Parts: sequence; structure tokens; C-alpha cells
Amino acid sequence: MSGPQEEEFSLSRWLVQHRIDATLLMLLLAVCTLGLLVLYSASGQNMSHIYAQAIRLGLGLTAMIIVAQIPPEWVRTSAPWLFGACTLLLILVLTLGDDAKGATRWLDLKIIRFQPSEIMKLAMPIALAAYLHDRPCPVTFRDLIACGILLAIPTLLVARQPDLGTALLIAAAGGFVLYLGGLRWRIILLAAAAAAAAAPLLWFNLHEYQQERVLTFINPARDPAGAGYHITQSKIAIGSGGLFGKGWLNGTQAKLNFLPESNTDFVFAVFAEEAGLLGFLVLLMLYMLIVLRGLSIAARSQDTFQRLLAGSLSLTFFVYVFVNMGMVIGILPVVGVPLPLVSYGGTSMVILLASFGLLMSIHTHRKLLAE
Repeated sequence: MSGPQEEEFSLSRWLVQHRIDATLLMLLLAVCTLGLLVLYSASGQNMSHIYAQAIRLGLGLTAMIIVAQIPPEWVRTSAPWLFGACTLLLILVLTLGDDAKGATRWLDLKIIRFQPSEIMKLAMPIALAAYLHDRPCPVTFRDLIACGILLAIPTLLVARQPDLGTALLIAAAGGFVLYLGGLRWRIILLAAAAAAAAAPLLWFNLHEYQQERVLTFINPARDPAGAGYHITQSKIAIGSGGLFGKGWLNGTQAKLNFLPESNTDFVFAVFAEEAGLLGFLVLLMLYMLIVLRGLSIAARSQDTFQRLLAGSLSLTFFVYVFVNMGMVIGILPVVGVPLPLVSYGGTSMVILLASFGLLMSIHTHRKLLAE
């Protein structure tokens, strides 16, 4: 006979059975919980926003659990199909996509409306890691050319939407795969020099609002009531938070509608005003622990594909955090990158949590094979 203790539900056993990394899950849930609290304040205590975000969070966690069950080998073999399907979706966005705020980024399938560029953030590192899986390291010149073509196609398609921020993140995700694949430093330096030389050409191909963002980054005071309004109000909110903050729901910049996009791109300013420097350090610590956990999984991966993919996903997550916080405090131009797991949004939340499902799959399948 089995005792009553054997019949009881064990959370740790359930997590192991479903290949969920408990450490990573707790860190993600901590950030998501903070995100819901911040959004409640940033949205003016609008519960409809919280319900919508909670549903998206539930969908994202479901996607994470499902992806965690998929063996990494299956992900690797399906990489060409995933990359091809995402590229096709990006082409459809340019021809059939929905316009919003002067950009064409959404694809409406009537049943669901989503941003294919968000899926490409995940498909890009998977494709490049699969390509380099059985090739020698460091990356050869021939493989570098092939990877460069794979990287350029979706990056340019997303940049044409236009969505320069997401295009740069896709490029960064692929770039990290190449770097972890042993890309030589002289090639990295040559690429940086070529990018600097091409900067004038890039400038004249930017849209007017993108040029305004760069000029505002250089001198926010040039148009404080226009192009510089976002960053000016953001700095006021962050500075007024001080060391301990004004307290939850006591922020004024978002509540009095001084801070635009307070629940999306500039939600960090709301958090910093209410939680202060100490709250910012707590959030930053949670983000860094997530990144370190991902890099730890990458370091213990069993093959090249898993190591490159896990490392790229972890470092790209760090870039998300750095770019959003950097643009909100004024050390980077405004590029429309949301704060991961905190900003209000759907596709980004689901895809980001699915990427952590991949990390869990890499980690837990390794443990199963080792036993």
C-alpha cells in the first residue's frame, strides 16, 4: 500500500517531470510579478490592462512549458523550416500588414494579430546555431559569408517596416551566435570600422523621425516640448524617485500624463519613480541573475548547437534590458524596445518566455542524458 505522503502533490517532482528549471522559473515569475504591479500603477489602475497582461503572461508560461518538452535535437532539425516560415511572414507583413503609428509591423490573420519580427528574434539564433553545429570553430570565412546572408535578409525586412530597434535586436541575436562560435576579433574590429564608415550613408536612409531621435539623444534640450519630450519627462520621473522612491501608486509623471508610453517603452521610468534607486537595483539584480543562469546553462550544454543557442538567447536578453534602460535614462537613442517581462505587450512576452523554454529544454535534457 502506498502511504498518504506518496499521494501528495510535490511541486519539485512536477517541475522535474515537466523539465522546468526551478531557479529560472522563480526569477522569471519575480520579474513578471513586479511587472504587473508597475503596470497597474502606470495604466492608472486600469484592471483591464492587468487582465490582458495576465492572460498574455499565462500564454507565455504555457508556451514556455510546451517548448521545454521539445528535445534540442528536434529544434535543430526544424531550424530551416522555422527560419523560412518567419522570413515568409516578414515578407507578408510588408505586403499585407496592418499600419499602426506610421509603421507596418503587424500581421492580422483574423484569428490572431501578431508581430512576426518578434518570432524572428527566436528563429534567427536557432537558424545560425543549427548552421554552425557541425562546422569547425572558429568560424571560417565561407561560413561567415553564409551566416551574414542569413542574418541580413530578415534584418533588412524588419528595418523596412520600419522597426530599427527590432532589426538591431535580431542582428544582435545572430551576432552573438557568431561571436560564441569563435569569430575572430580582427573580423569584429573590421566590421565595426565598416559600420562606422557607412554611418553617413545610413543617416540619409533613416526616416525623419529616426533622425530626430538621434539628434535628440545628442542634445535632448534642442526640442524639449517636441522630440525631446519623452526623454525629458523620463529623466524627471527617474530623478524624482530618489533613493527610496515615492511609493507604489504615488508616482506623478505617469498619473498626471506627463510621461508618454508609460506602460510600454517607458514603464521603467514609472518603476524608478515609485521604487527609487533601491528598487532599480533589485530589478537589475533579478535581470542579471536570469542572464547568469542562462549563461550557466550554455556553459554546461552538451553540443555546439545547444551552447551557441543558449548563450545567444541569454546575451540577447541582456541587450533587451540594457537598450530599454539605456534609452529611458538617456544614454542611448529611443528605439522603441520594451522592458522585458514588464512592458505591456503580447507577442514579445510570449516569444520571450518561449525562448526561456528553450533554455530549460537544453538544461533538463542534458540532465536526463547524463543520468
